[in-house]
Amino acid sequence: MDQKLTQAELDERILILKRFRTLLEQQRTKFQEYLKVLEAQESKISEEDAEALLAHSELETEIVANITSLQKVIVPMEALYNKTKAATYNPVEAVPISRIQADLTKLQSQVLAQNEKNRTLLKSHMSTLRQQIQEFQNPYRSITSVYTKTATTGSRIQVEV
Repeated sequence: MDQKLTQAELDERILILKRFRTLLEQQRTKFQEYLKVLEAQESKISEEDAEALLAHSELETEIVANITSLQKVIVPMEALYNKTKAATYNPVEAVPISRIQADLTKLQSQVLAQNEKNRTLLKSHMSTLRQQIQEFQNPYRSITSVYTKTATTGSRIQVEV
């Protein structure tokens, strides 16, 4: 660096770098949780466990909301990180950021692949269920109710004493 940094600028860059790294690590953790949920969801689809599948879907929605809110914070933080050149403060500190970002990219692709796999599995399972429903034969379809029959009523009653 050609210019000298004041202690305040240096402290600001350090804080930005630490906060950015923390946010990226939180996002990486959330993506790992999401991947685990998707993998568990895949087994529940195969097992046809509807209640567990519903619970996994609710958990998935919550995790996606957390990831989205983290992303809303990370984007401006990354802009600030790049604007203040916090990465140039100490190249040793910048290396983990790039590695975390690479891990995030890898996790995102794994999540997308697992999500697509689950979606395909669920679609095939749904089509199988639809086919089973269509093939279902109601054994009582041709039988009319006992109460609606108009049986011939007797006109004579025989009483023996």
